[in-house]
Amino acid sequence: MEKYINALGKKCLSVAVILLFIFTSCSESVLDEKPLDFLSPDNAYLTEKGILQGVTAIHTRVRSAYYSFGEFGSMGWATHGSDLGYNGEVPGAGSGFLNTYKDMNPTFRCAVDPWNAGYQIIQWANVLIEKIEQADVSVFKNGEAGKNMYLAEGKFFRAFAYRYLVSSFGDVPLLKHSVNYAKADFVRDPIADIHALMVEDFKFAATYLPNPGQEAAPGRITKGPALHYLAETYLEQGKPQLAVEAATHVIDDFKYALMTSRFGTRLAKDILGSGDVYFDLFGYGNHNLAENTEAMWVIQCEPTITGGGQIASAYIFGPRYFDLGLTPDGKKAFLGTFFNGAYTGYSDTLSRPTAAARGTNLVYYYIWKDNWNNDIRNAKHNIKRDFYYDNPASIYDKHKIDFSLFNPPRPNPLTDTIKIIFPIHMKFADPCHYFLQPNRSGAGITHKDWYALRFAETLLLRAEAYLDLNKPDLAAADINKVRNRSNAKPVTAANVNIDYLLDERARELYGEEWRLIILRRTNKLMERVRKYNDNPMCPGALIDEHNFRWPIPQAQIDLNVDAVFPQNPGY
Repeated sequence: MEKYINALGKKCLSVAVILLFIFTSCSESVLDEKPLDFLSPDNAYLTEKGILQGVTAIHTRVRSAYYSFGEFGSMGWATHGSDLGYNGEVPGAGSGFLNTYKDMNPTFRCAVDPWNAGYQIIQWANVLIEKIEQADVSVFKNGEAGKNMYLAEGKFFRAFAYRYLVSSFGDVPLLKHSVNYAKADFVRDPIADIHALMVEDFKFAATYLPNPGQEAAPGRITKGPALHYLAETYLEQGKPQLAVEAATHVIDDFKYALMTSRFGTRLAKDILGSGDVYFDLFGYGNHNLAENTEAMWVIQCEPTITGGGQIASAYIFGPRYFDLGLTPDGKKAFLGTFFNGAYTGYSDTLSRPTAAARGTNLVYYYIWKDNWNNDIRNAKHNIKRDFYYDNPASIYDKHKIDFSLFNPPRPNPLTDTIKIIFPIHMKFADPCHYFLQPNRSGAGITHKDWYALRFAETLLLRAEAYLDLNKPDLAAADINKVRNRSNAKPVTAANVNIDYLLDERARELYGEEWRLIILRRTNKLMERVRKYNDNPMCPGALIDEHNFRWPIPQAQIDLNVDAVFPQNPGY
């Protein structure tokens, strides 16, 4: 396949129809229509082209979930309710966001949306898997190998959806086959059974997916991500040696490597006046470059390629600086970019963030204290902490806005550092690359690709496995590969423990990793949320022991009339 995955909406309607449950009629009448032709799973998956369309639909669905405020999007739930952040735009309890676990109940959107998204992806994957299994091998250009490759991609996504569901909800229904009828007797299968299926699926995927660099198009899944998530699942099962072996396969047997030299689109034009290789990793157009040996799985968004597009409201990791209000001498504090004869109030280099994912002091300050000036991940062009008044009519024009999270609040609305002024990781920003609503600097819509998985995470995953094996020297060696690239001081084996590793993951992977999964797996959710989630409206996120798992959506329980479907304790 020569073109990139078509992840745009233009095919989504037809594909969604294809992947709906198969409905059958109980009886015939003179009113029954007999269409000459229509698309269903029975006829759409008779060709390799049709099967590819089914794969495309799943990629599209996962991309949507990745960037949503609800569902299980990493752009929101990677920080909310963890030690790393909360919703700064609406920070209080009862906001509909995971600012406090006290809000969680069986109708809470944070529980309902991820449940529905996960099982929709599983249903689509199961339909695809079944139809591929039934397809004649002659349908595929590469014969049996081609058939297994598509099967592997379907099984990868099934296991990937279960990865978050089993972490969030515990025992959940294990569905190996599509549901094509009204079913009301689901049961909750044990966590161990879910993990066993994930191991089986990721193993199959790691066997039959293409090697990295041989995928049909950017964004398609390869052996690397399958092996990474296999290693992670082994850790969930308490099998660290198997996790080491799977992660080592990724690290040693492919051509992945940490990027150590500057590359790509940001070399000629450093918008912030400086840069480094970490800055380059997140540059527009850099994620899919062949020279980028760190990219393992990239969510496709850029509109200049077939399969690109925009994701609305994805730019959530940044303050609402445009709501600054007035300068101390009563002038409008921020004029922004001049467009179409007027000042917009928004900056082309910062776009329009929403403050929906606001970091904690841990993210912005504490984890950098020993390497503040040398760790490139903390450089001014990677974490912007300085904001300036922007109005020539004011005597404060170009003066730094002197707000600090460590200063006591002053009776001035400009000191609202929960929402309007707080540091921004520039990895999320997309300076001057937007294609819609120029009068609002893109209106918070991102067009930049995003890493679902980056090689640095595999190194840190293996370090976790080594810690579980009581081999801190080997754990330190993997961590130092990441730290050395960032010019951070190396850590000694004596100073490596799970908290240090979690801090290093925050330094390297903030907003990329799905933090709640890692905190549950390491049994650190309660401790670190209480210690580091400093949302002033909900200190410590008000988390109780039973919040380790989320509540099962009430609709699932109410509709399951033919079998007992118990709620998680405490809800």
